[in-house]
Amino acid sequence: MGTVAAQETPPIAAAHLPEGTDLIEWYYEHGYSDGFPLVPPTPAKIAAVVAALGGEPGRLLARVPPRWGSLTRQVLAINMVMAGCRPEYAPVVEAAMLALCDARFNLNGVQATTHMASPLLVVNGPVRKTIGMNAGCNVFGSGNRANATIGRALRLVLLNVGGGWPGLLDKSTLGHPGKYTYCIAENEEASPLAPYHVEKGYRAEDSAVFVLAAEPPHSVTNHFANDAEGILDSICSAMSTICNNNAVSAGHCAVVLGPEHTATITKSGWKRHDIRHYLWAHSGNRWGDLYGNGRYGKVYNRNLPVWYKRQPDARTPIVPSPDNIHLFVAGGEAGRFSAFIPGWGHMSSPVLRGVGAAQPPGGPECADGTCAV
Repeated sequence: MGTVAAQETPPIAAAHLPEGTDLIEWYYEHGYSDGFPLVPPTPAKIAAVVAALGGEPGRLLARVPPRWGSLTRQVLAINMVMAGCRPEYAPVVEAAMLALCDARFNLNGVQATTHMASPLLVVNGPVRKTIGMNAGCNVFGSGNRANATIGRALRLVLLNVGGGWPGLLDKSTLGHPGKYTYCIAENEEASPLAPYHVEKGYRAEDSAVFVLAAEPPHSVTNHFANDAEGILDSICSAMSTICNNNAVSAGHCAVVLGPEHTATITKSGWKRHDIRHYLWAHSGNRWGDLYGNGRYGKVYNRNLPVWYKRQPDARTPIVPSPDNIHLFVAGGEAGRFSAFIPGWGHMSSPVLRGVGAAQPPGGPECADGTCAV
């Protein structure tokens, strides 16, 4: 794998190759694949995706690091077809790639880090249902074409255009399965909370994508609590480890509440604002525990915010602010489970972007989650 580091697009059709060529094996041999078989990108399939993007196949959308390859609409279409995407997924994939290439996300660092971070994509708004995304049972798992192939299309672009091949420019020590596909939708229908994008100022009828450089989900189980504090204390426990990147490098993280946990939390009137502040206030670690209580000398991470106290018994927050905890509701309606998803650290900021004609928020954020839905 990785033999295409100096290329940007594979041959489009079998006509470019000797008759009888096994295209799937050919793509494997030439290093275009993420490890799974690719769908041969025929001219007709590519044209359908380009049309869904608005035409102009040569239009430059972005330069994708770390190789800074040119992502045109045609190149994006080719990778979408190879991933198995339907044309109607195109606006979501395009918006997600533009979000990933936003300077705030630092895709160059995410692609090349030794950490296991991979871009997590969360989709909000009506487009979820229009293209048939899964926001419910097994939301992080297999079984849904849109979730699987949208996430896979992003990875193929990061490989074939960005050059993020393992061992070459991708230096991740371990990686994680989300580097095949890491794409979900928020379960707005099962949530009594305002959707994430509405909290951030978009209209309910808008669709939006959110990207975060993230570790895999860390399961949180709580089958006993019947109040908000009981559920959230379990999530705080999952957040309060001394070994995730947020603990030692601040940054942003995500929490995905399962619908049952959400119902328990919100029956007392708790909003997103309340939940995020509780999680921030009641998670964290002793400074001394993060650095071996002086066992290895005076060592500390100078990249943590300067206002953190560098004293053995001082509380070190998981992230600098409640606003750095990004809260979603997703998953099946049965099962008292949620998930904590650590981020990469201060080196990357998440990006929220509208899909299609959805415009960036023009007014104040709905900080307390009480916006009309």
